Amino acid sequence: MDKALAGVRVLDLSHVQAGPSCTQILAWLGADVIKVELPGRGDITRSQLRDLPGVDSLYFTMLNCNKRSITLNLKAEKGKQILVELLKSSDVMVENFGPGVLDRQDFSWERVRGINPRIIYASVKGFGPGPYLECKAYETIAQAMGGAMSTTGFEDGPPTSTGAQIGDSGSGIHAVAGILAALYQRTHTGRGQRVEVAMQDAVLNLCRVKLRDQQRLERGPLAEYPNRQFGNEVPRAGNASGGGQPGAALRCRPGGPNDYCYVIIQPQIWPALAQLIGHPGLADDPAFSTPEARLKHLNEVFHIVEQWTMRHSKHEVMRALMNADIPCGPVLSTKDLIEDESLAARGMIVEVEHRERGTFKTVGCPIVLSDSPVQLKSSPLLGEHTREILGELGHSDNEIEKLRADGVI
Repeated sequence: MDKALAGVRVLDLSHVQAGPSCTQILAWLGADVIKVELPGRGDITRSQLRDLPGVDSLYFTMLNCNKRSITLNLKAEKGKQILVELLKSSDVMVENFGPGVLDRQDFSWERVRGINPRIIYASVKGFGPGPYLECKAYETIAQAMGGAMSTTGFEDGPPTSTGAQIGDSGSGIHAVAGILAALYQRTHTGRGQRVEVAMQDAVLNLCRVKLRDQQRLERGPLAEYPNRQFGNEVPRAGNASGGGQPGAALRCRPGGPNDYCYVIIQPQIWPALAQLIGHPGLADDPAFSTPEARLKHLNEVFHIVEQWTMRHSKHEVMRALMNADIPCGPVLSTKDLIEDESLAARGMIVEVEHRERGTFKTVGCPIVLSDSPVQLKSSPLLGEHTREILGELGHSDNEIEKLRADGVI
C-alpha cells in the first residue's frame, strides 16, 4: 500500500529538535527524507546526552527515525554542487539554521526557488521579523517569550516551563501543517512557496486561551481561577483547568511524587461526585449546590474531594470516577507511559532495533491514517546512505570515492 506522502522527497537540512521533529513526521507519512549532515560529526544531537559510549544518543535516534542520511561538506564547492542536484530533485527543503546562515552559503529562498520553482522551502526560526529576529532561541526561551512560562506554575512561585516541548516539537508540527498545505496548493498552481514558522509564534498559538483570559481580565476577575487577587496580567493558577469547568490535581494513595489524579467538576456531575465521596448532603447544600456557589470557594471544594482520593490509588480513583461519568485522569509518569501496554498495543510506544545501540523505545506517530499505516524504522547511521543517494544522482563509484578522498562527503 502506498503511503500518504509516497513520491515526496524532503531535503532535511535541519538539526537538533524543531526541524527534525517536523521531518520525522513527514518520513512516517511516507516521504523520502534525506538528512544532510556534516561529515565526521553529523547532527550535534548524535553525541549529546549519550547514555551509551560511542553510539548515537537517544536524543538523535528518537527524532530521526525513517530517514536516510548523507554527509555533505557545504563549505566545499563540490558539496554545494551536490546540494543543488538534490534540490532539483526534491519537493521540500526544511532548515532551522540561525538567521542568515543559508543566505551566506548562497542558498537563500530566492536562489533555491530559482534552482527549483516547485520546491517548498520551510524554515523554523526562533522569531519572526521584528526586534527579536536575530536572537537565538531554545525551547525554554520560546516558552518564556511565547506566553507559556508567565502563565505556568503557582501564584506564589516563579514562571515555570512545561516538560512538553511546545517550543521545539510544537514548532515542528506547525511546520508540518504549513508544508502539507503548500504541497496541496502546488497541485493547483504548479509553484512552490516559502513556509516560515517562528517558535515564539507557535508557543503563542498554543497559549491562545491565555490571550482569551487577558482580554476577559479587562472586564473583571476570572471567576474560574483559584487566585484571590488579580492584577492586569493573567496570573499563574497552578493546576486550574483553564477551561470553563474547574479542575485540580488531587493527592492519592500512597502519596508518591506522581500519585495524583486530575479531577474536573462539571455542573451535572456534582450530585454523583458528592455521593461517591461520602458527602451526599453537599448536593443540596446552598454553599455547594450550584457552580456559582462552588466557584466562591474552590479550594475548599477540592479539599473535601481530596480527603476521599487520598484513601485510594490514582487508578482506583480513575475507575470509580469514570464509572460515575466524572472527567478525570491519573498523573502518569514517564515510567508509567513507557511501560503502558495499551500504548504499545496501538503503536504509541514502539520498540525499534538500532544497528549499534540495540533496541530502544520511542514515541510512535500520533497521527493515524486509515490508508497509510506507519511502520517505524531506525534512525540512520551517519552517512549511511551517502553512496546510495549519490548513485541515484548518477555519480559513479569512482566519483564517489574521489568525493570521499577530497573531504566532500
